[in-house]
Order: sequence, then C-alpha cells, then structure tokens
Amino acid sequence: MKTFIGNGTGAAESAVNQALQGLDSPSAIIFIAPYGALEVAARIIRERFPDTPSIGTIGTKFHNGIVGDTNIVVLGFFEDAKVSCGVMEHIDLYPAVSIRKVEKSIAEIAPGKDNSVCVEFCTCAEEMLVTTLFLALQPKGIPMIGGSAFGAPDGKASIVACNGKVYENACVYALIKNTTGRIRVYKENIYSKASDQCYYATKVDTKRKALIQIDNRPAADVYSEALNVRKENIIGNVLQNPIGRVVGDQVFISSMKEMGANGELVNFKQINRNDCIYFLKRDDYDQIEKETRRQIQADAHRISLVISVDCIYRYLLYQQEHYLDTYRKDMAALGNWVGVVTGGEQFNNQHVNQTMVCAVFED
Repeated sequence: MKTFIGNGTGAAESAVNQALQGLDSPSAIIFIAPYGALEVAARIIRERFPDTPSIGTIGTKFHNGIVGDTNIVVLGFFEDAKVSCGVMEHIDLYPAVSIRKVEKSIAEIAPGKDNSVCVEFCTCAEEMLVTTLFLALQPKGIPMIGGSAFGAPDGKASIVACNGKVYENACVYALIKNTTGRIRVYKENIYSKASDQCYYATKVDTKRKALIQIDNRPAADVYSEALNVRKENIIGNVLQNPIGRVVGDQVFISSMKEMGANGELVNFKQINRNDCIYFLKRDDYDQIEKETRRQIQADAHRISLVISVDCIYRYLLYQQEHYLDTYRKDMAALGNWVGVVTGGEQFNNQHVNQTMVCAVFED
C-alpha cells in the first residue's frame, strides 16, 4: 500500500506547506499539528485538496524515528486505499446520533476480511464513544484504534479537525480499507498484576471517573496499604503502579489523575461499580517492546505502514528512563511509521490509559 509522510517546521502556514510538498492526488489525509496550528493546517489542506477527505489531531508526534512537538506531520493515502472520513459531534451527550453516518462510511469502503480499520481521534466522553462505535464496527469485523487529543493549553478545550473544520466535543474518524493486503491491530501493555489479589470497586462516580471505595473502604487507603505507598504519593506513583480494570480475560489500565479529600481516586479511565480491579506494577518494558515488534514482523508479510497511538504517561516514563531514543529507533525499523502521543487510547471497545495501540498495514 502506497503512502506519503511529510513533515514541516516553523510558522503554521509554512510548516503545513512544507509537509505537503511532494504530495500529489491523495485519496485521504491524516495530519497531526500543534494546538495553535491545527486550524491553519486544516484550512490549507482543504484548500489544496478540496475533494480529499481528511482528519487531524493535536499532540506530540512520531514519524519514521523522529519525535516532534512543534512540527506538523501529514500522512497521505492513495488509490490503493479506500478511505471515508467523518465527524461525530456532541459526543458527551449523544454520540449514538452519528451512528448512521459511521455506517454510511463503512458501506463506502466495503470492508473485507482483515483489510480494514477505523482510526479515530476524540476530545472527551471516551467510554460512550467506544461503545457507540463498536456497535457499528463489530458486525463488520472492523477493529479500531484511537486516541484522546492531548496538547491543549490549560483552560482550553481539546480540538480535532475533519475536512477543513475544527471541532470541540467531537470525534473524527477515518475508515480505511487496504486493497493490497491485510491490516492488523495491536495493544501493548507494559504493566502486570502486582499480586493476584483482586479488589472490587464498591462505590464510584462514573461521571467524574472517580473510584470512591474499594471493598467498602476509601480507595486511597486500600491502594496505600496494598503497595506500601504513602497516600500523598499515590498520584505521583502512577508511572509505577497504575490501576487495572478487568474486562473478560484482559486487564485494561486506568491511570490515577487526582485524589479527593475523602480518599477517592479520580482516574482517566472510568471504573464501574462491582468491577474487579488489580494494582499493577511496571514490567520489563524493553523486553515487552521487543516481543511486540517480533510479533508484528512475524504476522506481516511486508509492512507498508504503522500508525501508533502512545499514552503521554508512557512517553514521560520513557523520557525519564532515557529510553525514548531506543523506542523511536526500534519502532522506525518496522517501516513507515506515524504516531501520536495522546491523553488516552482507544482499542476496539475499550478506552485505556498508559498503553500503546497500533494498526499495521501490509503491502
């Protein structure tokens, strides 16, 4: 599958023009820009390619081994990829209103077996969003990866873009069909259970994503005792020991955001009442990274593109551990690679934290 990756630096207009240099007749575009440049990038891309669908998000980005915060990266697809892009608005209240739009996009690409994926970027309401999208995608066997837009200044709403317009309180998506090979998705978790002790969420506030009580005791008290971490250090300990929510036979990470006065833990991923949860520990991430790449290479006949979504907490951990250079070089060795750092990740029907998800395209 043919793709184009462009990069631009400097002022917004100059950066997007640099990133588009050499791109001719794309069938679709996905782009990543700094918060202050997203609107300019969306407008110029629409003006340059008025009939080409596009989606964009904000954040730190990876492209072929390079990491950047202030640059603009453009990913272009061509005639061997069938792509339909769209936007779901007001997702904090009624994302289901957009389900017909998503179903129309699915019909437009006519997905086959193992050759399609949904890539999405959203600004909020992740749990409702993934449930809604899964209703449309699952019957067609289409996997999904995505990320929560990250990088808005304090006090500003997160934003995404679709077909030249910028949106708050929205999800933008690209339904992509690879006509030359398969597409597979992967989820990488560098944490495991700190012990086999399962705890239960007995009091929660799902609207605030607050875990109030575990086994009928203040959540912070239980966390502190289980891990021997002082309560005032719990939030700062998130890179070492996040919380895991059990869904089926898998554990999905929920990162602690802040602690309330009564020992409640407000998280970035919703935990529901009666959920089984575990406290997690950091594993040998270098070995896990190697195994993920080994599996990807074993599965794919020839890799034409990798699109990844990485949590900001993984990014910060790898920076702290001086591992980021190793990570970016090793991921780039897989082939053409575009990635974005996000505030949360989506994988099929789950919203997760501190995780890497990716879609791998074959030639």
